[in-house]
Amino acid sequence: MFEELEVVKLTHDLKEHKLKRGDIGTVVLVYEKGKAYEVEFMSEGGKTLALLTLTPNEISPIKDDDIPHMRSFNSAGI
Repeated sequence: MFEELEVVKLTHDLKEHKLKRGDIGTVVLVYEKGKAYEVEFMSEGGKTLALLTLTPNEISPIKDDDIPHMRSFNSAGI
């Protein structure tokens, strides 16, 4: 189960939102003891790119050996 303000990563592409597997978001709300999560995806400049309700299988925890990467949201090309 994830907690509010926990940083998580997306487990698959969400083309309709221009998000890719591995994009990093923050859990902002936990629904029904972890049945779903409200996750905010932001740019490095602080702009909210997407605020989505996701199920536990759509996100995973950040691991110590994960390497973050940067890409432009406007040219996501999905």
